[in-house]
Amino acid sequence: MTEFPKDITFKYSWRKYQQRVLDELQDHLTDKHLHVIAPPGSGKTILGLEVALRLNNPTLILAPSIAIRNQWIQRFCELFLQIEITPDWISRDIRNPGFLTVVTYQGMHAACDDLIIIEEENEEEEIAGHNDLKSTGSNVNKIIQGLEVAGIQTIVVDEAHHLKNEWWQTLTKIKERLDPVIVGLTATPPYDVTLNEWQRYIQLNGPVDAEISVPELVIEGDLCPHQDYVYFNFPSESEKQRIDKFRQIIERQFLELKNDETIIRALKNHPIWIDPLSRLDWIYNNLTYYCATLIFLNANGIIIPEKHLEVIGDKKLDVPLLDYKWMETLLDFYLFNEKEHFKTFDGHRKGLETRLRESGAIERKQINFSQNVEIAQSLTSSIGKLNSIHEIVDFEYDQLKNKLRMVILSDFIRKEFFVNSSENTLDINRLGVIPIFEKLRRENLKNKKIGVLTGSLIIIPKSAHAEFKMQSAKCGLSEIETITVPYDSNYIQIVQTNRIKNDIIQIITQIFQQGEIEILIGTKSLLGEGWDAPAINSLILASFVGSFVLSNQMRGRAIRTQKDNVEKTGNIWHLVTIDPTSVGGGEDLDLLKRRFKGFVGVSFKDEPGIENGIDRLNLPKNFVQKETVAMKNEEIRLFAANREALKERWNIALEAGVILIEEIKIPFSHEKSYQEVKSMYLTKTIASLIASLGFSALIYLETILNGISRSARNIRSLQDFYFYLIVIGIGGLVFFGRSAYKTLKLYIKYRDIAKDVKKIGNALLNTLIKSGVIHTEKSKLKVESSKNRWGGVYCHLEGGTTFEKSTFINSLQEIVGLIDNPRYVIERRSRLIGVFKQVDYHSVPDIIGKNKSSAEYFMLQWSQLVGSCYLIFTRTLEGRKLLLKSRLKSLSNQMSDEEIDHVNKWK
Repeated sequence: MTEFPKDITFKYSWRKYQQRVLDELQDHLTDKHLHVIAPPGSGKTILGLEVALRLNNPTLILAPSIAIRNQWIQRFCELFLQIEITPDWISRDIRNPGFLTVVTYQGMHAACDDLIIIEEENEEEEIAGHNDLKSTGSNVNKIIQGLEVAGIQTIVVDEAHHLKNEWWQTLTKIKERLDPVIVGLTATPPYDVTLNEWQRYIQLNGPVDAEISVPELVIEGDLCPHQDYVYFNFPSESEKQRIDKFRQIIERQFLELKNDETIIRALKNHPIWIDPLSRLDWIYNNLTYYCATLIFLNANGIIIPEKHLEVIGDKKLDVPLLDYKWMETLLDFYLFNEKEHFKTFDGHRKGLETRLRESGAIERKQINFSQNVEIAQSLTSSIGKLNSIHEIVDFEYDQLKNKLRMVILSDFIRKEFFVNSSENTLDINRLGVIPIFEKLRRENLKNKKIGVLTGSLIIIPKSAHAEFKMQSAKCGLSEIETITVPYDSNYIQIVQTNRIKNDIIQIITQIFQQGEIEILIGTKSLLGEGWDAPAINSLILASFVGSFVLSNQMRGRAIRTQKDNVEKTGNIWHLVTIDPTSVGGGEDLDLLKRRFKGFVGVSFKDEPGIENGIDRLNLPKNFVQKETVAMKNEEIRLFAANREALKERWNIALEAGVILIEEIKIPFSHEKSYQEVKSMYLTKTIASLIASLGFSALIYLETILNGISRSARNIRSLQDFYFYLIVIGIGGLVFFGRSAYKTLKLYIKYRDIAKDVKKIGNALLNTLIKSGVIHTEKSKLKVESSKNRWGGVYCHLEGGTTFEKSTFINSLQEIVGLIDNPRYVIERRSRLIGVFKQVDYHSVPDIIGKNKSSAEYFMLQWSQLVGSCYLIFTRTLEGRKLLLKSRLKSLSNQMSDEEIDHVNKWK
């Protein structure tokens, strides 16, 4: 067989972006690569199959999981060949390739290492396969020879972000030998990797040829209007007790260590304290340890000698308070980093390490007083989430009734909760597929149709058995063995065999699509990526995963449109367990925030916009009060119930833009721009005198009234009354005085960065072009900056490739963000109204700073476009001194309570 059978045609019409790519296919393939980035649900699989057909050569398709591998074959048979039985020229075995061979990455890698893998998903990580195995490549030549004999000239790599480490090395060898056309398809390119990893990714897939965003696909009707909802719960009593116990132990240890005489003695005997001027090289290479030493000793009432202030370069140093973070840094220095000068204290150090490890403050030589692995796991897997799931299921069922098509994704199956007895009364004390099934089954007062689909356990409602047999027959399967669930005759377990393994997921999916299963519970690894069931209109992510790639893939299950259902909307539910001991919500919420950086959706704000990040959901800042959380859950349910309003919000937001732009956001306190902050600083120092009186009056109102009433007889004149007011005013001034002084000082000392961001961006762009990092012609590129109505400063690059835009944003973030340890620092200088000297410091991005000539060119561009500046090389002793000073003094260090962030906005 040398070509595909004649007259193979896709049975439906092409989407706009698919047609555009196909029309331009020959131009894209001039470099023997086609690289397409599009969200889950955009039809990349269909596009990849059509491209393979048009190339009309023996083809190898690589997929990230068995389920997705099978889906490629099912789609090809159903939508192109329009047959139900897979032809024999399609192979699932890379050792015996056919004209079309579809295998998993781990299958390819294992074959090249002459390993046998069992094609059955593992409970702990169903798609992980053998990606952690050390590659020997013992069979790679034989595999490549087999592919050469088969004539493979096209390789399709699906979700190519999976290509890491050993898989990458194996595929690189295959590509080098075969020299095929590479078709790279992904929803989530690895923008967050290092430059070398990105270049490796591009070397395989080629430059990005087409990229389409979520809003574009919603406009075209390829993705449905959808929304993310966060549903909160608190830990169970036993979980809360564990958290409280950990916090109490840590606080007790912190207080004990804060005044530990042995540590004080060890630090005072260390050369960096005794003679810092002779240890400058060490100090400037270990700035955080040095600072932690000064902070710790200062907290113990030890005056810092002037020689240390000379090292820092600030004789008026305001020493920070000793907190958990500084204590962690100090202990890292004392326990693990210093190998020589603390030997005398080895006994104390070992005992202290043991105590900290036993308390949970040390995990794998990482010291953390605020977070703990066990506490984090307790929150992410809290049993309280089972109640949240039950409440969401009941809520969604009340809204949609038998139109509900809900999927619940979890990390683990937890088969131990599936018992072979007439009753199942096990205490449900863990989160997983079967515990969720049991929770919903036991409390199923509304007779919802519940099913389970995992790689090793499948359960369907008894009422779905007839449809199951019908769908099985369509796949040429009959007499599939089933067993009634021992403790509930309303459910049937499907006995899995090799005979049905390639079709069973498709069969259950069809039953779900038909509505014989209304709520389907499965593992994230089997159903979370690539699996397709367009009928899904509600998704609960009961998963711990926080990675951008996999969490976005899971979410993509619910945002696809459904043929003949133009009214479809998708609700995506995220579960969070609040840490009652953390004002910010705790580690489970932090995990969710990381997830949301990869999610683009419509906001809850008064004027709907489309953007990424969790800020679009208007979540409360303080999560300690249960009443606040309960009110937020109720508000979320009201939003989720109104699916018509969701569609309207999408329509309004889509009309406000034409393209999704990645830009950098420079936040300031209370979302005010720097100009507004400067004005606030200036007026705040004046107005704070009045404000302090008013604020103090509110605070002391009761005391004042009581005091005046008790002392009325002592107020015999107007002067006595003024005396009372002065006392009250002084109290207010004490409260506000420090803040007022600091804001005025910042206003005078620092230049308005809002005015300079665009200029800095242009200096950066010119340097990246000069350095060969950006290859697009300068005439096609433009730096844009703006402010939102709250004053946040935004900046992005228009034009260029996706990678060039991302590189620009990453570099700009290094410049305006917190100074860490760059090779070069820019010191910029100016004067306020020609009188007050203003100095600030900025990192030279690593991609520029690694080369002296590039750093000098950047300084030249800065001087021409931004203003007067100096370039400081930080790897000399004098440079280290200035680096320390710049870290302490930079505006970004002193002004911003929030991290500078990347945002995607529809504009």
